Amino acid sequence: MADGVTGDLADGAADRVTGGAAGPGRMAAPDGSGPLAVVTGAGSGIGAAIATELAGRGYVVVPTDIDEVAAQRTAERCGSPGSERMDVTDAASVADALGAVVARHGTPEVFVCNAGISRMRRFLDVSPAELEATLAVNLRGVFLSGQAAARAMVDAGRGGCIVNVASMAGKQGRVPFLADYVASKFGVVGLTQAMAFELAEHGIRVNSVCPGYVVTPMQDRELVWEAELKGSTVGAVRQLYVDDTPLRRLETPEDVARVVAFLAGPDAAFLTGESVAVNGGAFMD
Repeated sequence: MADGVTGDLADGAADRVTGGAAGPGRMAAPDGSGPLAVVTGAGSGIGAAIATELAGRGYVVVPTDIDEVAAQRTAERCGSPGSERMDVTDAASVADALGAVVARHGTPEVFVCNAGISRMRRFLDVSPAELEATLAVNLRGVFLSGQAAARAMVDAGRGGCIVNVASMAGKQGRVPFLADYVASKFGVVGLTQAMAFELAEHGIRVNSVCPGYVVTPMQDRELVWEAELKGSTVGAVRQLYVDDTPLRRLETPEDVARVVAFLAGPDAAFLTGESVAVNGGAFMD
């Protein structure tokens, strides 16, 4: 319910203000020297949309992805100074990638933990290996990459902002065929609060976003899987998603990216530990 394709670089002047942690944030510079942001899982989908949205608002963005070529494509689209390969399930890979970012560009002021996967199975059919794979990326990956980012921010002593990408499925279990995904995303919502509580003393804010039915390659796969499991059609399942959304359309990656940009910016300077529903009303809490 989270990851997939994105569009072109979002319009936006480089004079948009950006996010600090406890303070009011600082102005993004028009000469490409704005605040540094790192986005995981930025090779496509929501991650790529977040990278392009932040770049459009004046951030210097370094996209990372397990697919190095995809990360580089996003970097080129964003006008980024570079990209890094990062496997969020591997602590050494995370440390190496973030170390390279710090050495080449400095310490990130904004870090977005976006990398995620999904598969659809009935609860009774999910194998231990499938469960472990989902938790490894969606929960362990957020933990490891967020921890590494927070350590770098603490070492730099300037605070910062971390945004985790959770899901509508992290707030309700009424989601068919995604029990392992639901478990992982509930974990991200809880982890966001724990991180926010412990990191506040260092001036680091931590929030998450909870997208709904986002039009991405991940959703394309889920449409096929859900149709097969229900004995339905892709078109019927897609219409179900629309009917389940009070605003009566499917979500775009850019819908999510704009809320991430808000959470990263100074208008959210006193907001931490929150998981913001971005789903057109499909789930309200």
